[in-house]
Amino acid sequence: MTINEAMKKYRLPNPTTPEDLECRWSKLLTFGDKVVIAGHYYNGQNRPCYFGAAYEFLTDDHTCEGMIGLRAASGIEFEDDGHAVAWAMQQ
Repeated sequence: MTINEAMKKYRLPNPTTPEDLECRWSKLLTFGDKVVIAGHYYNGQNRPCYFGAAYEFLTDDHTCEGMIGLRAASGIEFEDDGHAVAWAMQQ
């Protein structure tokens, strides 16, 4: 999935800050120079509905107010948030 497609489908901001993401999604981890999230996207009853996304710090400021940019978003949905985070960590 391209960055623009992910921004539209999952309503992902780009660029943003970790603080802003944490206010919108509850599953956010800073992982080295990346910020990974597991988001929820409703696909219908009994269908996988979690997606993963990986952001990267754009400056040397790695605090919650540092600027980050979207680098990857899963093109598929996962059954749980753990699998979505695992996918994002591998990006």
